[in-house]
Amino acid sequence: QVQLVESGGGLVQAGGSLRLSCAASGRTFNRYAMGWFRQAPGKERDFVAAISWSGSSTYYATSVKGRFTISRDNAKNAMYLQMNSLKPEDTAVYYCAADRGAAQGMAVTGRGDYWGQGTQVTVSS
Repeated sequence: QVQLVESGGGLVQAGGSLRLSCAASGRTFNRYAMGWFRQAPGKERDFVAAISWSGSSTYYATSVKGRFTISRDNAKNAMYLQMNSLKPEDTAVYYCAADRGAAQGMAVTGRGDYWGQGTQVTVSS
């Protein structure tokens, strides 16, 4: 199996920035699409961003376009989410995911074959 571990969450003031990391281990030889999802208290898990295996294609939720940037480094088995201009409504537990399908599919369906444990992001007003 593939293990995913997120890091980089924390407390930040509105307008600030955070960079989340996701480290993958285990069976990482497949060309997984990867993505980020988030879940706020009392709400469903929402898609945030996804990236193809090569990094050539990226997808973003409309709520984060222009503020968040997803990237990956396959040599390091790592994925990142740079979050700028953070808003209180960005407060959530952020999860990284890997999928054997396409990044676009993750964006449309919320699919993920493997999931991390989540990291808390809290944005104060």
